[in-house]
Amino acid sequence: MKLEISLFKFDKNSDYLPYYTKHFFKVENEKNLLDILKTINKNEKLGFENSENFDLVVNEVFTKASISIKELVDNFGKELIIEPISIRRAYSDLLIDDKDFKEKINILKDFIKDEDKINYLSLKPYYYASNTLNYRSDYIGDAILILAHDLILKNPQAQNLILDSLKQEEIGASFHTGLKNRIYNFDNSIEDKIIEIQKKLNLFEELDKQNFRINKTLIIDFGTFDENYEVKHDFKDFNIAYYPSSDSKQTLELLDKLDANILKLNSTKLDLAKNTFNKNPLITYHVAITVLLDAFDNNADFLVVDTNEDFYIFDYNRKELEKICGRDVILPIIHKNELQKLACGNHKEAKKTLELHQIDPEIV
Repeated sequence: MKLEISLFKFDKNSDYLPYYTKHFFKVENEKNLLDILKTINKNEKLGFENSENFDLVVNEVFTKASISIKELVDNFGKELIIEPISIRRAYSDLLIDDKDFKEKINILKDFIKDEDKINYLSLKPYYYASNTLNYRSDYIGDAILILAHDLILKNPQAQNLILDSLKQEEIGASFHTGLKNRIYNFDNSIEDKIIEIQKKLNLFEELDKQNFRINKTLIIDFGTFDENYEVKHDFKDFNIAYYPSSDSKQTLELLDKLDANILKLNSTKLDLAKNTFNKNPLITYHVAITVLLDAFDNNADFLVVDTNEDFYIFDYNRKELEKICGRDVILPIIHKNELQKLACGNHKEAKKTLELHQIDPEIV
């Protein structure tokens, strides 16, 4: 088996900017990613940790060096981009200075014992995997939120004091963005712990209680998705970006029937932090404009969304989003129910809602 590997390289003592070396790697006796790194290291000095527990990033997903060759290929393909868990903190190829992570434990220094320090150090992947760090490097960190949960579980009497310590952090728990799509074989109980802390801090709201104003202010009724439909317009020559919700089956089936070019954008896997939107819309805006710019710069004709909440965030907050990036992003947003109407030739019904968008797709 042959792999095409782009390997991150940077030496803080000699390089001004990082770069990538290309390796056309023939797998022989290697069993896992660590074996690949060791083989490359024989011919080209490479900064990495000789441990199966070594954390690194493959194709923008956080994983361990212990991941098998089969898992690599099955999940990421044969073209691999291997990077450190923090590019901005890399000092020798895949090795990073994790001082920022270690210092964050001081937030809870009054409540920890030696075993808690060991627990915290094991949470390093969750700290660096957070997409929030791409917008706010001073973010409290998901690892602290996980540790806080564990400390409260061990010592419920200290709950209020621990929560008060978290409240003192300006870039705190309201800035959390989901880790599910960022870590290979992610343990969902980790996200549950963070959500529980957010709830204790009165930051987390269920979506049905969130005031996205989609019905009160915008008064847009996108109707329902018809389970029985016939596609009459295939959208050939269209570039379509899609931001999926937790239930994307209907939309994926519809897109598959359109004969369009469906853009594969990693940004559409990013979490919008919708459950804390009312408390902190800023982090949602940052993620949303990342998705919009990625679609726009890849020549998408429009972005499809599944839910009213996503439509509201992307379309009716456009001025806030554009203010963050300093650019005009003229990219239409289309609800999946509108797309179905257009595909089925029901243009008259579709036009009723399309005209209410901040940017009319002008497809009809």
